Order: sequence, then structure tokens, then C-alpha cells
Amino acid sequence: MKTIRLLYPDHVSGGLETYYFGANLLRYILPENQNQPLIQVSIAPPDGEEKTVSNGIFAEDEVLAGITDAQVKIEKEKPDKIITIGGNCLVSLAPFDYLHGVYENIGIVWIDAHPDVSTTEDGYPNAHAMVLGSLLGHGASQLREQMKNKSFEPNEIMYVGLQPLHDYQENFLRDMGVDYKVQDNASVPEEEIRSFMDRFDHILVHFDIDVLDEHFFHSTYFANPELTGDGSGGGKMTMESAAGVLKVITEESDVVGFTVAEYLPFDEHKLHKMFSEIKLFTE
Repeated sequence: MKTIRLLYPDHVSGGLETYYFGANLLRYILPENQNQPLIQVSIAPPDGEEKTVSNGIFAEDEVLAGITDAQVKIEKEKPDKIITIGGNCLVSLAPFDYLHGVYENIGIVWIDAHPDVSTTEDGYPNAHAMVLGSLLGHGASQLREQMKNKSFEPNEIMYVGLQPLHDYQENFLRDMGVDYKVQDNASVPEEEIRSFMDRFDHILVHFDIDVLDEHFFHSTYFANPELTGDGSGGGKMTMESAAGVLKVITEESDVVGFTVAEYLPFDEHKLHKMFSEIKLFTE
């Protein structure tokens, strides 16, 4: 079995340059494993230039170019398993679509405070909020058209850590027939996760860091008071509860894809910028 680590530091899909820094730092936080080659998606680093919205998507050309490059790199490697190091949530599109073409009977456990089912008509142009809707065959047409394999079915998705939704998100999930529970007061029991996994031979895991409570873990979007996003709130999970969920999933199912997304180490990024202004470090 061939497992690759896909370093995919997409930042434009989320509109924050810290996504780029965070992904490149995260590669060193994951346990080292020489048996898992690191394959890097070609993403241009932040340049400070203003981006524009085209066809409802912020920096559309760059977003699509990143997906295409990821697909080319994955097809060249032909892995059996993919660990994706993001970047923002969009980074799950290419690897999950690829693995859907490799395996039959595969489900997704989407561990996230948000449903990621926005469309280009919902008024929020950052593509990271559209990724799961696109994997379901809706979302943004530009993203759907990039996919090489069939869409996922509504009953192949399980949300863990989901927080209160916007009306348009509720409408989408209801119309699609996706079963979900808002988990602002209580988490999904492990028995329900096991019951979901038992239906599938293989599992994909999308782990969005913002599912963690920003009061206890600060490298997340909602720990930064300067940011407002689309008005959504942050997650409520503790590190301990997240660790327990991930242990159940990875030890009791065949996980063939695992994404870590939305790691935003704002303090470390500010420190990096400060040192970058010191000539001693750069001359």
C-alpha cells in the first residue's frame, strides 16, 4: 500500500495568507514517516496583491489551477492512501475525488464546525466553504467540473462537531437529504460514528482545525478577533474529545484519506514576519 503526504498550502480559497504558512508548518508537526513521501502542490506564496472575485469565486483562476496541479501530482503517484496537509478546506476536493475513483463503498466523516456546502449564489466567495457541496455534486459548478469521478451521495456523509447553520446551509442539507445534527450542546456519540463507519469498507476523514474550541486552542480562525468570515461561529470540541473521535475512526475503520485543514498559527506567523524584517536573518 502506497501512502503519500500531499502538501497543499492553498491560501487564496480562504482569503488568508496564514493558511500558506500554517500548512508549511504543519508538515513538521505531523509525525515523521520516511515511508510516506511528501508531494507538494504548486501554490504560489502570498504576494500581497489584491485578488478579485470571478464567477462568484475569489481568485478563481488560482483556485482552479491548484486543484488541477493536485490532480496531476496525485495521478502521477497513484497512491492507495493520501494524507493531505492544508491549507484551507478546499484541499480535500482533489484527493477525495481521486480516492472515490479508487474505492467502492466509501464514506466521509467531515469533522468541522461548518458544513462547507455554500454556493456561488450565497454571497460568500471563498471556495473553501463550497468544497463538500461540490463533492456532493452541487456547490460551485467550477469545482464540480474539475472532478474526475462520480459525486458522493448524501448518505455517505457524516458530520462531527457541526455548529449552528445559516438558513441557506440548512436548506441545502435538507434539500440534498443529508442527515446531520447540530452539535453545539453535545457531540455525536461514538456509537453513532461506529454505526456510520460499519456501512462502508473505507473511510475518508476531513479534520478542520476550527472544530476545536478557540478558547482552548488558539491556532484557529475564530481565535483571531480581527476576523469575521461569513458570520459563522467556531467549534466546541476539546483536544481530548477530538483525539478520542480520531482514535475511534482510525483504529476501527480503513481510513484511506485524511485531511488536516485550516491550521492558522497566527502568533507564529507574526513572529516569522517580525524576524523577516531583521537583516541579520535575511542578508
